[in-house]
Amino acid sequence: MTFIELAERVLREEKSPLTANEIWKVAENKGYSSQLNSQGKTPWATLGAQIYVNERDNSQTPFAVVGKRPKRFYLKEQASLFDLEQIETTENTEEITDKKTRTQYLEKDLHPFLAHFAYYYLKCYTKTINHSKSNKKEFGEWVHPDVVGCNFPIGEWSTEVLNLSSSVGNNSINIKSFELKRELNLGSLRENFFQTVSNSSWANESYLVAAEISKNEDFLNELTRLSTSFGIGIIRLDIENPLSSEVILPARTRENLDWETINKLTLNRDFKDFLKRIKNDLTSNEIRKEEYDRVYEPEELIKSITKKR
Repeated sequence: MTFIELAERVLREEKSPLTANEIWKVAENKGYSSQLNSQGKTPWATLGAQIYVNERDNSQTPFAVVGKRPKRFYLKEQASLFDLEQIETTENTEEITDKKTRTQYLEKDLHPFLAHFAYYYLKCYTKTINHSKSNKKEFGEWVHPDVVGCNFPIGEWSTEVLNLSSSVGNNSINIKSFELKRELNLGSLRENFFQTVSNSSWANESYLVAAEISKNEDFLNELTRLSTSFGIGIIRLDIENPLSSEVILPARTRENLDWETINKLTLNRDFKDFLKRIKNDLTSNEIRKEEYDRVYEPEELIKSITKKR
C-alpha cells in the first residue's frame, strides 16, 4: 500500500475530514500502517507531506482541503456528506498569546521551518546566508537576504531536454529570495517590507516570511496592497504544525534576474557558494541535496522550537 492509497482508504472509511496526523493515527489503529513499504523513521511525516503535495499539484487528486489551522482533508467524492462551511468557521485559530513564550525563540530558529516548507511546497532547495561572511570592507552597506533557494528542472525534464535548454542558454531555473522575520505587525510592516524589497527584488521570486502575522484588519489591508504593488509574496510559518505553513499572498514571478545585484551579492561567501552549487548541479544533471539546507521532519522541527520555551 502506498501512502496515498492509505490516506484514501482511511478517509473513505471514516467519512470525515481529518488532519494528516489524524489519518495516520487511524491507520495505526486499524493496522494499515504495517502494510506500507516504508523504512523511514517518521512515516507519519512522509504521509502528511505526500497528501499535501498530491492535493496541491495533482489535477486528478482525490483529495480536497478545508480549513487552515489546521488543514483537514476529505475525499472529493464525499463532499456532499459534510457541512464544509461549518467546519471552516469552527477551525481552531487560537494564537500564541503569552508574550514571554513568544519571545523565547529567535529568528534563526525559523530557518529550518522555511527550508522544510520551501522543499515540500515550493519544490525549492534553500541555502541560509550567513551575514557575517559578507565582505564589509568592499561593500559595507549592502545587506543580503536571509535565505536563497532554487527550483531545478532536474528530475522533471529528460536529459535530452536539459541538454538542449542548456545549449541555448535557458535552464528554466527559478531563484527565490527570502527575508525572514519572527513577527509581522502594523508597527513594523513598512520597515520589514521595504527591507525585503531592497534585499530580495533581484530574484525571480521574493518572499517575506514570518511565524506570527497579525490579524489586524488595517495591517492585512496594507500588507495586501504592498504585496500586490511590489510583487513580494508572504509566507506564514506554523511552528505548532509545520505542515500547515502556507503562502498567504503569492509572489509575482520576474522573468529576468538582476545580474548586477547578484554580482554584488557574491561578496558574501555563502551566496557565492550557492551560485557555484547551482551551476554544478545543472552541469551534472544531479542535485546534491546535502549541499543545501537540511530538510528536517516536522517532529524534529517542533522539538527544536519547544526546547526554546
